[in-house]
Formats: sequence, structure tokens, C-alpha cells
Amino acid sequence: MTSKTPFELMMEQAQELAKAFNPAMTSFDPKGFEKLWPTMPKEFMEMSFGRGISKEGLDAKTRLLLTLAGLTMQGAQADTQVRMTVRHAMEAGATKDEIAETIAQMSMFAGIPAMTRAMELARDVMEDNKDDET
Repeated sequence: MTSKTPFELMMEQAQELAKAFNPAMTSFDPKGFEKLWPTMPKEFMEMSFGRGISKEGLDAKTRLLLTLAGLTMQGAQADTQVRMTVRHAMEAGATKDEIAETIAQMSMFAGIPAMTRAMELARDVMEDNKDDET
């Protein structure tokens, strides 16, 4: 007989509650929800987060690569935030190699598991983006 941890029991109860409220929630996919969120145009990102504040400051691409590095350093636990940052970085002009290099650099500080997780999430976005281009 296997006994369940309190966390496993709590998760089962939450899943049953979600089914009771809305049976469609059992097949909810957060990646589908992310696609509803528009990608900001590069010019808007530059105005809001980049050189609109300081003409000599960091551009939007660099700021987004730094954000990606920070999210990786936190263990790449925020799936949606990592995927959205990669998507916006690509819109701001970051190449797939620059994104991969940014994530790989964090392995020295955050560890291989965090780097691997962030890379998986980034690949998902890059693969989705490749499908959009064809």
C-alpha cells in the first residue's frame, strides 16, 4: 500500500474541485493561453523599456536577454515568463544563438538543471516560431 503525501492529497483535491467547477479545466493548457497575449513590436519595447528612457542605455534586446538570464538564475521555474521573454527577445532582434548562449552562460551560476529547463522552454518557443514563418 502506498501512502500519499499531504501535498499529493491536496493536489488531488484541487483537481477534483476544478473538475466540479468546470470539466474543461482538466485539459487546460497554459501555452494556449500565452498565445492570446500579443507580442509587443520592437519599437514599443524600445520606447517602453529601452532607449526611450535613456538614449545611451541598453536596447530592448539586451534588456530581454538580461531578463532571460535572471529567470534562468531563478531555476527557470516560471515557464510562462521564460517563454514570453524568449518570444519578445526574438521580436526585439535576438537570434536563436544569442538566446541559447545567454541561457548556457547561466549554467555556471544557476547549474545545469536550470539551464536545461530554460533551454527546453526556449526551444518550444523557437519551434513554434519556426512553424509561424512557413
